[in-house]
Amino acid sequence: MRLKRGENPVAQLRRVFCFWGLNMDKEFDLDTLAVRAGITRSQFNEHAEALYLTSSFVFDNAAQAAARFSGEEDGFVYGRFSNPTVSMLQERLAALEGGEACIATASGMAAILSTVMALMKAGEHIVASQGIFGATQQLFGGILSRFGVDTTFVASNAPAAFSAALRPQTKLVFIETPSNPLTEVFDIAALAEVAHAGGALLAVDNCFCSPALQRPLALGADLVIHSATKYLDGQGRVLGGAVVGRKELAEEVFKFLRTAGPSISPFNAWIILKGLETLRIRMAAQSAAALELARWLEAQPQVARVYYPGLPSHPQHALAMRQQKAGGAIVSFEVKGGREEAWRLVDATRLISITANLGDTKSTITHPASTTHGRISAEARAASGIRDSLLRVAVGLESVADLQADLARGLALI
Repeated sequence: MRLKRGENPVAQLRRVFCFWGLNMDKEFDLDTLAVRAGITRSQFNEHAEALYLTSSFVFDNAAQAAARFSGEEDGFVYGRFSNPTVSMLQERLAALEGGEACIATASGMAAILSTVMALMKAGEHIVASQGIFGATQQLFGGILSRFGVDTTFVASNAPAAFSAALRPQTKLVFIETPSNPLTEVFDIAALAEVAHAGGALLAVDNCFCSPALQRPLALGADLVIHSATKYLDGQGRVLGGAVVGRKELAEEVFKFLRTAGPSISPFNAWIILKGLETLRIRMAAQSAAALELARWLEAQPQVARVYYPGLPSHPQHALAMRQQKAGGAIVSFEVKGGREEAWRLVDATRLISITANLGDTKSTITHPASTTHGRISAEARAASGIRDSLLRVAVGLESVADLQADLARGLALI
């Protein structure tokens, strides 16, 4: 079937689904949305999602070009801010998260930066959890502060602590749940009430769970942030990010992206689209494997502590089980000793990849204090609970027995 010139992408989506005999007003299950949502077809009626590698789009005449650039007519204009493949990814991820709109970006950090630049200005204030990703800490505390946006980092996950940190200038409350790397879980619904009572928005980095395990918008969050590099792609191939939320908020993010250009490439968007098709299956399998590995690690005498929301020993286990469908695929643990012992274990691995990325089908291991959180100060690491003895394993799809054997080799050296 042929797409109509100038037709709004959402209208295209609905028309294509009607052509297939599907009613888009029906609430489809996540597995169906992950495979079907967002598809538009060209005049060639291809079955798979098309990859549109083009920097620009041709207009019928000068008047149409002017109308497209001004926004009077819907349609694709220029690759920095509009592309059919990217639109398909945005529609699909919005459907999975239950959001009205999605803006895809070049990376997860680009999504966070775009959100702040679009929705805040000098003199305004952010309240963020202390344990957020190291690069996000640097962005909030080191870069945005130079432009007049101040951040208060809250060391507790208690909603009352966030409420106490609010100011009249606070416009954004930002959390990761579970956090990276200590898997601290935050009460999204309670923090949404806190943020809204203070006149602020709540943004949730949903990287560790993805919409397969957790949907923050349904719990009251205003925005969901993704590093699509992680579980949305799922195979460690490309970089990408996204912001999902209400249409009016997404439009502001789009304005920033159109001008500043932290845009995702069509190729990366296409790869992530294909990754989304297996998202729930992967998350279920990797979460189950992570729980098994976490239980095994808790029983090892060389391990001082295990951080995994699916374990009853996790301080927010009950909250995680209410808020999430599973514990996720990240297991962090502290060895007895310090950096020397932790590095000894890392260096002894032969199967698990030594890399800081996560969300891959291949399991990875990293030492957060010297990698993901290595650029923040020692004081900031200590405040975040990132000790030299801490290791983070992102569990993939290998045999759990093989992962245990790989870690046991290093544990025997401690």
